[in-house]
Amino acid sequence: MAQESNKNIGIHKIFLIGDTGKPNLHGKDEVLELLKNKLLESDKNSTVIFLGDNIYPNGLPSIQDEKRKLAEKRINKQLDILKEYKGSIYFISGNHDWNKGKGGGLEYVKRQEEYIQNYLGKSNIYLPPHGCPGPEEVFVNDGLKLIFINTQWWVQKGKTPIGLKDKCKAQSEDHFFNLLDEMLLRDKRKAIVIGHHPLYSKAMHGGVFSAKQHIFPLRFVHKHLYIPLPGAGSIYPLYRRFFGVVEDISYPPYRRMKKKLLSIFKKHKDLIYVSGHDHNLQYIKKSHQHYLISGSGSKAAYARRGKSSVFSFTVKGFLQLNLNQGNTLEILAWEANKFYPQGNLLYKNSIHTID
Repeated sequence: MAQESNKNIGIHKIFLIGDTGKPNLHGKDEVLELLKNKLLESDKNSTVIFLGDNIYPNGLPSIQDEKRKLAEKRINKQLDILKEYKGSIYFISGNHDWNKGKGGGLEYVKRQEEYIQNYLGKSNIYLPPHGCPGPEEVFVNDGLKLIFINTQWWVQKGKTPIGLKDKCKAQSEDHFFNLLDEMLLRDKRKAIVIGHHPLYSKAMHGGVFSAKQHIFPLRFVHKHLYIPLPGAGSIYPLYRRFFGVVEDISYPPYRRMKKKLLSIFKKHKDLIYVSGHDHNLQYIKKSHQHYLISGSGSKAAYARRGKSSVFSFTVKGFLQLNLNQGNTLEILAWEANKFYPQGNLLYKNSIHTID
């Protein structure tokens, strides 16, 4: 059943931040501090969405695991900035939250869901719940709704299939896509679909690498291995581009999920799809659809601007959407910088008008 949030209110802010799973634990974290400031400036007519990879490197281990204490510190650092926030809060899961895509990931994500909701004393804020694929619908107001999907469900190892139980809304992959299509068709609200994995990206998971990454490929193994391998060093980036590892858009199960989602999205002009996963800020416009990436909550990695890119920023920060008077939807890109407590506004413009 769809959730109702701030119905009949025309003005609303949505903060989008992903891959926050490795915050600075030895002082103030510049990204979280900037987000906290923006949240405290906002009233109840606002929403913050954490776009997955909330705990690096493997999500939330069991209470007996020696890595549990560090994992709790990393998620608590994020949750503590939300204590005085008056708006709506949502978390989704990413591949790292599912034991980095390895076996047992379903238990990891269920533990995280329970931990976050207990810590904040809130229910129904970890979506989709129970490790299910979704889709889950939240109405922001009469003009806008959010649809949450669990993209890791399609690429998770050991899924045969995972999570399809009585608690899940969808009971098969086909059922999921039918439900998503129905949600997008059944009312006149414009939709923002939210998942962890991007469908287009001009960064690593989209097969785009810098010249430096081609020359020094061993840095993928360890960041200090500056051993030049010109020519031969391009083998790994090219493999990622055309074949992909499990986290990449070119990986066959990922590619199949993307194809099916796009076949549904193309029916809806000006649909917005939001993701994290790549550690940068991107806005790609394709066929009257809007694809946003906000995955630089605790890391920043190379992203290139292509012909379909509206912007591409290799910085730590997050995106903000404003639903303004007249139903104009505006996008802002914020860079976090310890020298600028109020943040560096990199981009501000209208995406489209909601009918």
